[in-house]
Amino acid sequence: PLDIRIREQADGGKPTVVAEPDGRLAQIYREIARKAAARLSLQARDYSSRFPKITISNS
Repeated sequence: PLDIRIREQADGGKPTVVAEPDGRLAQIYREIARKAAARLSLQARDYSSRFPKITISNS
């Protein structure tokens, strides 16, 4: 289960990383965010939609 402080702080309008930026819970959230960002950075990117379609025809 979630730590009760997460619910209390979120209900109060302050996320844990804002309410207690140096706290253990904020540290855990930042660690999760870093790991997620690292995994996302390894995913291949599809840029095919950004390039125009090139058509070659014999005239």
